[in-house]
Amino acid sequence: MKFLLDTDVFCKLQMAGLLSDAVGTLAADLGDCGRLAALPHMLRRGKLRKHLGEAVCDTLLPIAESMPVMRQPSPDWLDKLIPIEGIDVGEAQLFAAAAESSLLVVSGDKRALRALKGVDGFASALAGRIVVLEAILLVLLDHLGAEVLRKRVEPIARIDRVVQVCFSSGNLSPRDALISYYESLAAELDPLVLWDPRAGGAS
Repeated sequence: MKFLLDTDVFCKLQMAGLLSDAVGTLAADLGDCGRLAALPHMLRRGKLRKHLGEAVCDTLLPIAESMPVMRQPSPDWLDKLIPIEGIDVGEAQLFAAAAESSLLVVSGDKRALRALKGVDGFASALAGRIVVLEAILLVLLDHLGAEVLRKRVEPIARIDRVVQVCFSSGNLSPRDALISYYESLAAELDPLVLWDPRAGGAS
């Protein structure tokens, strides 16, 4: 297993038909990607089903079930995160497992990342290992081109503000907009160090 993928980013990338492309940017395939054990259940019922719609969740479900379940982290890492406001149980499991096993973790939960930056030990353990959606989209922009990517992300523009702004019809430079969002987030999350799409590693 090379990396862990949170539920939010999984849903958005697969809805856009970009999951396989995105996994490839991390030199991996879906068999290398760990997901939360609860993901299929979340797609069958609950908030995700209401938020995304039954048809979308039914399409996502077999892909989710085909991915390996992440190994649960030890209490040594997990217990540091459980009491932290802003980090839910799923994100806590992902961050703890990534820190413990030196894995990349792909996360779209900016609230959780803002909370994580102050937790002892995680900034060093996850330096250069936190992959945000903006970083993946920057790499895909190089691989697919702006117009192809603009078309592909249309299904998620309604549920992702950054995508909506960066790939709007009035924005002639999605790259500049994505870089601006990425750099702003990287500065805000200091001392966490994000995976840098321009270098393939730490920024």
